[in-house]
Amino acid sequence: MRAVVYDRYSKDLDALEVREVPDPKLPPASLLVEVRAAGVNPVDWKVMAGGLDALMPTQFPVIPGWDVAGVVVAVGFDTPEFQVGDEIMAYARKDTVSAGTFAKRVAVPVSTAARKPASLSWEEAGALPLAGGTALRAIDALGDLTGRTLLIHGAAGGVGGFAVQIAVAGGAKVIATASERNHDYIRSLGGEPITYGEGLAERVRALAGGPVDAVADFVGGQRDVTLDVLSDGGAHVSTADPSVTEHGGRYIWVRPDGTQTARLATLVEEGSLRVEVAETFPLDGVADAFAASQSGHIRGKLVIVP
Repeated sequence: MRAVVYDRYSKDLDALEVREVPDPKLPPASLLVEVRAAGVNPVDWKVMAGGLDALMPTQFPVIPGWDVAGVVVAVGFDTPEFQVGDEIMAYARKDTVSAGTFAKRVAVPVSTAARKPASLSWEEAGALPLAGGTALRAIDALGDLTGRTLLIHGAAGGVGGFAVQIAVAGGAKVIATASERNHDYIRSLGGEPITYGEGLAERVRALAGGPVDAVADFVGGQRDVTLDVLSDGGAHVSTADPSVTEHGGRYIWVRPDGTQTARLATLVEEGSLRVEVAETFPLDGVADAFAASQSGHIRGKLVIVP
């Protein structure tokens, strides 16, 4: 089958190539999925550069990609949850970095899979699991937000956009940082936009009428602002700054979890969550997709369509 691969850790995007590789084997409790779409996440190019080498074993050649939406074409032994022909989506990260989703087919652990909502396109479904799951885990960690004020740093990105919607659906008033060109987008998600940069803490306090009850940081470098605007006893989380734990916060690392992905599907079906797809790329455009992701100026999600 055709897949995107790299044979060594590298920051050079020219290390990516499309070539024929063997079809994946199908372990027990797994699904063989024909890939229709696979979301691009910053972790994909960070892994390629060796950024997780201290945490996860790697087996070269590596097929990148952890998000997937597709059709089940075979099931492993004793896997009654799905059958051939089912449409699924999954954050399909495995314990070893090797056989990812930027390919024609991928073996997916059944514990990571959920049924794709009919209302989502393949591209939208492929973009949702990892970033949506990260947002959901972060918002869950903040506790009950009903009637509370939440500040979100980095709200126009893939994770931040989902977090705004999930928090609003949970009854929060959301103040969301974004560049001015994305303010209308933030409003369309139900948040109140605010421009980041110098004087942010003062602007947040003015808009909130005082300190905020909770903060979710999806961009990093915002610890001082967070601590300045957070109320006594307020909750805060970050996906970008591990030092948050030194100040009473929680560092978020999302787990592959089909139940969590099914919760995202329910929010979609209820009309509380939508997916913004910024751009799609073919397999031979993965290097371009990584370059776009590295720019840090993408609103919504990038998606590979094999």
